[in-house]
Amino acid sequence: MFEVTVDMDFSAAHNLRGYRGKCESLHGHNWKVRVAVESKKLDQVGMVVDFKIIKEYLRSVLDLLDHKYLNQTSYFKKINPTSENIARFIYLKMKERLKKNSLAIGSVTVWETDNSFATYRE
Repeated sequence: MFEVTVDMDFSAAHNLRGYRGKCESLHGHNWKVRVAVESKKLDQVGMVVDFKIIKEYLRSVLDLLDHKYLNQTSYFKKINPTSENIARFIYLKMKERLKKNSLAIGSVTVWETDNSFATYRE
């Protein structure tokens, strides 16, 4: 199995509903996001996919979140905007986009800080 990854980031604000502590108040992060794409085979050039394609798809997904108050976006109005749920949101959106190229997403990892991150995979 081959795996290629792309890292990007976005900035956004959120607050955690039902949480007792500082994070229940409105605050922001500069999230780092890693998307892993998997394939059992390589194309005729010897690649899983051109990194440029993954970057284009990921940027289009992150633009839905960048510089937003996540709690007010349609997806997170009822789903708590935790790092875990943000990773799942990005995963599902990337899965849709990658399907166009017959590619499989492996996982999405979202760093809230340099030392704290969540990963989602199916």
